[in-house]
Amino acid sequence: MSLEVISILVLFISFFVLLMLKVPVAYSIGISTTISLLLNLDKMPGLTTIAQRMTTGLDSFALLAIPFFVLAGEIMKRGGIANRLINFAKSLVASLPGGLAYVNVLAAMLFGAISGSAVAAASAIGSIMTDRMEEEGYPREFSASVNITSSTTGLLIPPSNVLIVYALASGGAASVAALFIAGYLPGILLGMFIIGYVAFVAIKKGFSKGERAPISEIWKHFRRAFFSLLLLVIVVGGIVAGIFTATEASAIAVLYAAILALIYKEVNTKDFPSILLTSAKTTAVVMFLICTSMAMSWLFSFEGIPELMSNFLLDKFSNPIVIFLIINVILLVVGTFMDMTPAILIFTPIFLPVVTELGMHPVHFGIVMVLNLCIGLCTPPVGTILFVGSGVAKVSVSQVVKPLLPFLAIMIIVLMLIVYIPSISMFLPRFFGL
Repeated sequence: MSLEVISILVLFISFFVLLMLKVPVAYSIGISTTISLLLNLDKMPGLTTIAQRMTTGLDSFALLAIPFFVLAGEIMKRGGIANRLINFAKSLVASLPGGLAYVNVLAAMLFGAISGSAVAAASAIGSIMTDRMEEEGYPREFSASVNITSSTTGLLIPPSNVLIVYALASGGAASVAALFIAGYLPGILLGMFIIGYVAFVAIKKGFSKGERAPISEIWKHFRRAFFSLLLLVIVVGGIVAGIFTATEASAIAVLYAAILALIYKEVNTKDFPSILLTSAKTTAVVMFLICTSMAMSWLFSFEGIPELMSNFLLDKFSNPIVIFLIINVILLVVGTFMDMTPAILIFTPIFLPVVTELGMHPVHFGIVMVLNLCIGLCTPPVGTILFVGSGVAKVSVSQVVKPLLPFLAIMIIVLMLIVYIPSISMFLPRFFGL
């Protein structure tokens, strides 16, 4: 057995062992990369290579957008925006059977899109909607399932930090602007499928419906939510029109969100130090994940793993449909135990050459990969949104799992549609010439 093969085996085995020992993902990535590198010191300058790759991995103008979008999301979470979006969504659909569940989905989609954070959407919307839904006869575990899955739409609908991470991992093959535009239809499609299942359950179980809101009330709530919704137009519209870059748009989002929160009088100047501290902690975790993942990604490239994987799949399987299915199964498994950011940074260089060889556009693959890993966020053992959604609903994970399974099946169905119907992702980027 060659040294290269031993090094690869050591890398993967040590990584999975560390994960099973419940070592944090970022540390697991860094330690396993270092151990594997020790076997190749005769070919490399030394362990300083790890530090160099970690620092150069963060040396990207596009990554500056992440701390700004994190900060903007935290301001929005505390700035009264969630309540305005919920009231607007309620005025539109609360009169339908299962209306409050639709409100949960729509509000999570809107808030997730505006804040760019699925966790923020699950926390902000779930903490408000679960009690309201329980008062109308909805089981708390069902409400939690609706909230958990619908919150993932915010990772597809821009602005989305994970799409920025994918743009970095793709090595420039997919632009942030194209990815942002490409995420709209898949995100909306996922939300509509969730609403469709909720409608089926609502009719079957006879969930209550509210009173139909008059046009005047809809208009009132729309006006109250208008400036929150306008952020989407400003950020994405400015990027697509070429007025500013994604990074510049993130800074504008912070300024806009801060002004809006102060106008709404939900926060004051004394709240900003704690908001900045929370955002800094979140950013530090994300950036540490990115820098260790970039080091592992570089080691993959050094060991020739992308080429080995590409040659193996293309030699063993001739049917592109089968290869796409295998890649999605691997990503689904990966998503159950690995956070989305390192998964994107590590596996994009491995699978992107394979799918592009088979004719899949890098932008299309980016949307597929993000949606695939969104499913992992809703499943144990690592599922971040699963734990956040269960926590705010005050129900155990074991209680949520059973009602969550049909929603996960819906997400997989939407994933397959997006994989095998490229126009769902590529129509808007091509329409705008991106």
